Amino acid sequence: MSSITEIIKKRFSCRTYADRPIEESTLQKLKDIMNSLPAGPFGGKPRLALVSAASSSPREWRQLGTYGIIRNARLFVAGAIRNAAHAMEDYGYCKELFILRATELGLGTCWLGGTFSSGNFADAINLQKDELLPAVSPVGYPADNKSFTEKMMRRIAGSDRRKPWKDIFFADNFSRPLTEQDAGECAVALENLRLAPSASNKQPWRVLRDDDTAVFHFYLARALGYNLLRGVSLQDVDMGIAMCHFALTVQEAGGSGQWVTDTGAPGTTSFDYIVSWRGKSNSGV
Repeated sequence: MSSITEIIKKRFSCRTYADRPIEESTLQKLKDIMNSLPAGPFGGKPRLALVSAASSSPREWRQLGTYGIIRNARLFVAGAIRNAAHAMEDYGYCKELFILRATELGLGTCWLGGTFSSGNFADAINLQKDELLPAVSPVGYPADNKSFTEKMMRRIAGSDRRKPWKDIFFADNFSRPLTEQDAGECAVALENLRLAPSASNKQPWRVLRDDDTAVFHFYLARALGYNLLRGVSLQDVDMGIAMCHFALTVQEAGGSGQWVTDTGAPGTTSFDYIVSWRGKSNSGV
């Protein structure tokens, strides 16, 4: 069984798929994973469903709104969640749990937040009036060779580049970067958070550690153009994905903690406070 760090490093945004179906035994495992997903940190639980195209024809890609973006995908994972406070974080958290499990099975995936036909997917999963459909993901076996479009999209989005630690992790205040050495036992969890996917690779998360309490405060550096697309804030989904990477890594290392809303978190006009991680020890884990 692979470690969570190995799985996170293996996962990538796959846009070109091999022209082969997923075996029935693996499909059943995917369904079992969906059915066993827990609720998110804020209590919301997405309803995930597999959406299958009858074939991988260009006509069907156009109907799903993914033509030119995703190649040869025969299966998609769509998910709905009830519209509530922090529903997007819960959606990102829970669906990333699914995606990492699919990665462990040798499958490729890609988060699609703005390049799909929400109407067609909404019909396919019978979207309810009080539900939102934040994102979909193709799932299948990665092709041996990436398409030209995929190579260009990765280059434009900077998918193979990540912000350095000094730009996203801080200690006590946002003018003092947190180094890997100073992060101690939480260094691996923060590094795995840094590797999380995000819309257009904006990497909007900012994490501030309180050195006195070892509480980690999570903030969003919001960018224009990513709010309220179909009523969905994609960067809040990104936050949920990052939270998932962090918590899974801490838990695998034997640590424990909980997500809390900390009224004492430092305020800032630059970022939006979202949530805090309170560990069970003075190291934050």
